[in-house]
Parts: sequence; C-alpha cells; structure tokens
Amino acid sequence: MPAAARQHTESPADARPDGTPRTPQKRRAGRPASAVLDQAVITSAALQLIGKNGYDGLTMAALARSLDVAPSALYNHVASKRDVLVLVEDHLAALVDVSAFGSEPWDEAVRRWAWSYRDVFSQHTPLIPVIAVLPVTDAPQTLAMYETVSAGLRDAGFPEERIISSIVALESFIFGSAFDVTAPADIFDPGSMAESTPNFTAAVQSLAEQGHEKPADVAFSLGLEALISGLGALRK
Repeated sequence: MPAAARQHTESPADARPDGTPRTPQKRRAGRPASAVLDQAVITSAALQLIGKNGYDGLTMAALARSLDVAPSALYNHVASKRDVLVLVEDHLAALVDVSAFGSEPWDEAVRRWAWSYRDVFSQHTPLIPVIAVLPVTDAPQTLAMYETVSAGLRDAGFPEERIISSIVALESFIFGSAFDVTAPADIFDPGSMAESTPNFTAAVQSLAEQGHEKPADVAFSLGLEALISGLGALRK
C-alpha cells in the first residue's frame, strides 16, 4: 500500500500530527489506583476481618488495609467503627427469615424466625456481644425485621407494652443458643468429679444415650417451645 494511502487509513489516535505513529501506552500493572468501595464491599470485608481476628481485630485502620485503600477513602463511606457495625448488623438482620409473620399463626411465625435468627448468628458468634447491645438507630434492615415481628405479635393479641419485652426475652435465648451451637461435644463432661455430681452426671449420660445428632438443636427446641407457650399465655 502506498504511504499516502496508509496515512489515510490510520486513525488520529494512532498518529501524531506529523504522521508518525504514536507509541502505545502500556497499561499499569497491579490494581487500580483507587479501589471501588461501597457499603456491600465494606460489610463483607468487616465480616471477614471479625471472623479471622475477632471483634477486637476490627479497627478502621485494619479494615482499610484489608480493602487495600487509604483510611481516608474508607471514611468517605463510613464515619466510624459504629457505622461499620451498623452495616454488619443490617446485613445479618436481612438474612433472618420473617416471612411467616402475616401468613402463618403467630407461634409458627415466631418459631421460624427464632430458628433462622439462631442459625444466622451461630455463624457469627464473635459479633453477638456487640450486636446484642448495639442501638438500632439508622439500621433499616434491622428496624424492618423488628417492625415485622412487632406487627405480628400485636396482631396476635400481645399487649403493646409487652411486645418489646417479649422480643428481648426471645433474643436473649436466641443469642445464648447461637453460642451453644459451637460448643464442644464434651462441654458437660464432669471428668474426675462424676461421682460427686451423680444427678448431673446421670442426666448427661441419659441425654447422650438418646443419640441426638445435634444436642444443641434439642435444647433450643425445648427452650423455644417453653418460651412460646409462656408468652402465649401472657398475651391478654
């Protein structure tokens, strides 16, 4: 092809004004200069950090390092550690099943909610002491969960002044039971003191003889049914 024809086929981006070819710029290796951050990315990183290092391992500096960003970039999205915890709280609350409220009898709705709630938090036990006392202010998913449960209890005839106390009573049991899911199998082994604790030892042995695959589930079911029965009796 003649030189003149070649010049006409080259785009302006490929050539300088004098017609000489431009040298293509190489793409920079590695990650982009600034990471793409949003609340979902921050929440996921915080959960991983807590799962690896515990709640005390969650600091804004550590979170920024795990995201490979400067702390200033992180502060563009969350103002404090509390804001991060609210994101985490909301994420976990959104995983809890409240779908039975409004479509099933109140006791079945509470039952399904409680089992789901326990299962979600049994996977995040380091967060329980924090989430259990974290204010729900500005946590839309958490507030939505409480709104659904409150409406279900109200519609079931619970006096308005007892609704929150009923939720707290259930949550206290749920959080404790979430820890029990991760307890070692021999947690009640009396060891060398078996003879001095005959009643307790016999009870432990009797439970073991039942051969339950998940003793924590047996205990949770027993306690939950007792709570549902007791709360139901106090509805009116």
